Amino acid sequence: MEHFTLEQDIKVFYVTAKSFPEGIMEAHEKLYSMVPFANNGRRYFGVSRPENNTGIVYRAAAEELFQNEAEQHDCETLVIRKGKYLSITVHNYTKDVSQIGKAFQQILFQTGLDPEGYCVEWYLNDKDVKCMIRLKS
Repeated sequence: MEHFTLEQDIKVFYVTAKSFPEGIMEAHEKLYSMVPFANNGRRYFGVSRPENNTGIVYRAAAEELFQNEAEQHDCETLVIRKGKYLSITVHNYTKDVSQIGKAFQQILFQTGLDPEGYCVEWYLNDKDVKCMIRLKS
């Protein structure tokens, strides 16, 4: 586990999964149909947390590269807040996707987490994902 500092807020637009965890892949596929996953400088994320006493809400998200891009895709936005995060990088996650959940379970047992924060999956490339949760300011 490592400490990681996100230097700037990241505005993202997203597709909400219909269910968790079953709907995650479908949400990512829908997002990638709008903005294909490529090495174009755009960052891609998975963002989740419990909400409204209905369980975990998962959003497949992409960094907004220009103003009003979210509206062009008929998507809502949120901001991944800058600050200090606890993180675990999962390598070759496609070989065992359950490693992402296991990484978050390790982080969630740590103290000092931001109670308003998200579990953030930052897809670094098509093989590696940084699992991170923001710490209290």
